[in-house]
Amino acid sequence: MNKFSDLYDFIDFAKGNRKYPDNTANGLVSALKIFEKELNLDELNSVDLVEDNIEEIFINVVTKNKDKNIGSLNTYKARVLKVINDYQKYGINPSKIQGWATKAHKIVTHKQGVKDITDNETDKIQTPLSSDANTHVHKIELSLRENFKTIILIPKDISQKEVKMIKGVLDSLVAE
Repeated sequence: MNKFSDLYDFIDFAKGNRKYPDNTANGLVSALKIFEKELNLDELNSVDLVEDNIEEIFINVVTKNKDKNIGSLNTYKARVLKVINDYQKYGINPSKIQGWATKAHKIVTHKQGVKDITDNETDKIQTPLSSDANTHVHKIELSLRENFKTIILIPKDISQKEVKMIKGVLDSLVAE
């Protein structure tokens, strides 16, 4: 019988064999820790029982973690099921890990085509990133993506505390 704690060792093993990147492994461990708190003794001693009872366990996790977003909790549940699935395929018999094909991650590159400017084409007017129209602020204009432009006005004498506050606000806008 395979214990729930074996999943932690499996994650370390898979990470060591470059099957899970560090950030993925850390996310999987976090999910296991949240679910482990809700397991009974039988489930702690059987990975198969955890898989069979995942919906009931998930209900307990949601009930005990009302401060967390339901989307995040669903992500944790998916991570737990992923670890269990990978463990059943490659962890029970470690020699099978050699046959584990990981997903190739696409690297997004932005290519700009080379374009010759003919004499009859006018040059585009270049706008500076920061404007000194008002001598007390920096005005920064950024094109985030097509049809979206952001304008940021920052006092020239901004403090470290104010920078941290702005970073915090921006970080809170990012959806997980």
